[in-house]
Amino acid sequence: MKAYDEDDGPDGHDGHGDDEAGPGTGARIPLPRASVEDGGRVLPEAAPVALEHQVLTSLLGAWALAACSAQETAAVEDHLGQCEACAEEALRLREAVTLLQRPESLDLDPALRTRVLDGCLERRPPRIPVPEWATPYDAETARLDALLQDFGDAEWHAPVRLRWFEDDGTASRRTTVAGVIAHLLTVDGTVAVALGLDDPLGDITAPSRAPAARTEAYWRASHYPPTRAVRAPWRGQGHSIVRTVAFTGDAGGMPVSYGDFELPLRDAMLDRAFECWVHAEDIAEAVDYPYEPPSARHLNGMIDLAARMLPGVLAARRRAGLAPSGDRPHLVAAGEPGRSLRLEIEGSGGGEWLIPLDSPGAVGSADHEVAHVALDGVEFCRLAAGHVPPAEAAAGQVGDREAIRDVLFAAASLSRM
Repeated sequence: MKAYDEDDGPDGHDGHGDDEAGPGTGARIPLPRASVEDGGRVLPEAAPVALEHQVLTSLLGAWALAACSAQETAAVEDHLGQCEACAEEALRLREAVTLLQRPESLDLDPALRTRVLDGCLERRPPRIPVPEWATPYDAETARLDALLQDFGDAEWHAPVRLRWFEDDGTASRRTTVAGVIAHLLTVDGTVAVALGLDDPLGDITAPSRAPAARTEAYWRASHYPPTRAVRAPWRGQGHSIVRTVAFTGDAGGMPVSYGDFELPLRDAMLDRAFECWVHAEDIAEAVDYPYEPPSARHLNGMIDLAARMLPGVLAARRRAGLAPSGDRPHLVAAGEPGRSLRLEIEGSGGGEWLIPLDSPGAVGSADHEVAHVALDGVEFCRLAAGHVPPAEAAAGQVGDREAIRDVLFAAASLSRM
């Protein structure tokens, strides 16, 4: 079988001389045409083709997906300007297509707020800046408020178990996400009252100023379980507290009463920041949502507050008969060095603290060190929140075992509802 040549006809002769093929002659293979793009000429615009209404309607889905040819697209879009029914259907299909796109995360970068504020403050420093000791509270309330922002009714009523350490054992109280925010509202109210702001309890009478007593009184006075409506007063109170401390001009020495003890304002603000973070983790766990610890600088301040409170808690436990059996502390005059435990906190917010063991007024001394405990920063905070039993704390321990046990139990005793 003979293959045809580009220049030869089926009879082997040159085909350029004849315009018509004779009988029995095969069709010629046309030569390739020059492309419009190669010739430098402008491409013709796609003109809409004349299509029936039924055909145009069937093309709406492909048009919404941008799958039509140029001529079909032109025809459909020309038709949409004339047919109201098809225009409405096309709009509906375009909106449906947007739902088929891969969803993007709606979570904002946790560092976004800090970057925006830093950028703003670089351009215009605040006339009345927030004191450094109040920034952890400001940051933690803002982080929790961001977590609550998109909660629906199901999340607000999700069960949450508050946990703390009491009488050398674990204690708990069941509530809801809204109940936790009500708890924060009432306990933050102790700071608000000290600053001269309104008490969130209003006409409700609590048996004492203790956080648990105030919370229980608020819960009992509510005719219905707290709902999402509690978010607004909690957030408004937090803003008022931060704004007021910015105007006080005080160094934070104002006393804030917690019922059976007092804290200076600067420490009370750290305490409230710590509890806000702890309960934010409780809420995040209840709704199965990740939640990060505070920044290293703020975490260090919270750990420092706990370390400074430990000597007083150690003394209170001894007075209550909760000190380890056989423990005979040496009485040390206030301001004098005494037996000490070195508390080493590793990781974020870490550092070292010498905890005096024998008297709240004694001074920690490396020369009188009898024990050394090392814990991770977040682990120590969860121990101080009553979320980790002292016997189960992942701590490196060297030295006097009774002193170590006493300090670990005292750290857990810092917790409360």
